[in-house]
Amino acid sequence: MESYEPEPYVKLRHPDWCRDAAIYQINTRQFTPEGSIKAATGELNRLKTLGVKILWLMPIHEIGQQNRKGELGSPYAVRDYYSVSSELGTLEDLKTFVSRAHSLGMYVILDWVANHTAWDNPLAEAHPDWYARDWKGNFRPTPWFDWTDIIDLDYNNSALRQYMTQAMKYWVETADIDGFRCDVAGHVPLDFWERVREELETIKPVFMLAECEGRDFHARAFDMTYAWSWTGMMKTVATGNGLEELHHYYATHSGTFPRDAMRMLCLTNHDMNAWEGTEFEFFGDALDAVTVLSFVSEGMPLIYNGQEAGNGKRLNFFGRDPIVWREHARGNLLTRLLALKSANKALHNGLWGAQMIQVVNDRPGQVFSFVRRKEQHRILAVFNFSGNMEQVTLQEDLYAGEYNDFDSGGKISLPGNSRMQLQPWGYRLLIAGD
Repeated sequence: MESYEPEPYVKLRHPDWCRDAAIYQINTRQFTPEGSIKAATGELNRLKTLGVKILWLMPIHEIGQQNRKGELGSPYAVRDYYSVSSELGTLEDLKTFVSRAHSLGMYVILDWVANHTAWDNPLAEAHPDWYARDWKGNFRPTPWFDWTDIIDLDYNNSALRQYMTQAMKYWVETADIDGFRCDVAGHVPLDFWERVREELETIKPVFMLAECEGRDFHARAFDMTYAWSWTGMMKTVATGNGLEELHHYYATHSGTFPRDAMRMLCLTNHDMNAWEGTEFEFFGDALDAVTVLSFVSEGMPLIYNGQEAGNGKRLNFFGRDPIVWREHARGNLLTRLLALKSANKALHNGLWGAQMIQVVNDRPGQVFSFVRRKEQHRILAVFNFSGNMEQVTLQEDLYAGEYNDFDSGGKISLPGNSRMQLQPWGYRLLIAGD
């Protein structure tokens, strides 16, 4: 019978420091008025106070000139994998940034573009056999996208795999980088990423984020993948529809993904902000409720730089367009949610945290409710995803107990079959534990 014993699906070990982490994306070009790594270093104390732990730097490398888009080009059109873009600073600036982040208990991952290079990357001339070709035998951009400033690599070539692996190891060894966010990871063979993870782990524990959505990436290669489907469904939910689809997302997540798989929950990022809109446009009156759900749901929340300042504009992707920083209520809410995620064990990531358990209610088309429990820690979350005032009864008694209200700070005792009133697009977040 021993051969029938189940094995853990996730074979890799997550670094201990991602246990209660949230991730923060830095678009270095727009993050400060100077648009440099050195200037970004000056903001690390503020990010520490905000409460984020993993800092994701968008690509730092020199950008190609040939077929460049816009004034400054896309940072995803890499000309030299071993360089720091002169637009952003120097290698020493990067080392200082990483060292300072580490001293504050934060960790830094680099955005890595393995799928393609700029047209004028010297690899295209030195190793033309490393590149994919179109039907005419010419270099080609990624099919079906408007990515005319890049050309695809071909991972059927073992020498390319070795080169790319060594380049990634270089940044861990030279700048003490803590991992990578891997651009369009699903376009690159999974066995390549699995080998990369093995080799990086010989240097130090790393955190790997895949820009893709799929279970198999979690087994041996990546700690976290995107949850694009969650973001898409939340946009629908914010219109007053789609709550049934949200239930379907969580049913699929719990039934398909292993418990130790982390999924990134984002309201916006560099792509969405530049091409689709802002979080205010996506979620409207539901924005606060959706934000809270992204923190108390199973998954790791992403903060895109500027959200804490209530940034309401789309940032230019191919030119300088610095964020306008200001005090904003969004910053206060995010700071409080980050502190809660760190303090409450039920909200920790992967196996460190607790599963969501549905709390059945009598308004299932409007109200979404669940509980998470881990040791003495517990949260009860109830969301009104409608534009109407709702009176809702929470059935059964799995949530019954003593709580503190997240917003008011007041104490509340809930028996089973409790009834509560929710404002339009409102929520109740009740917390128990130390």
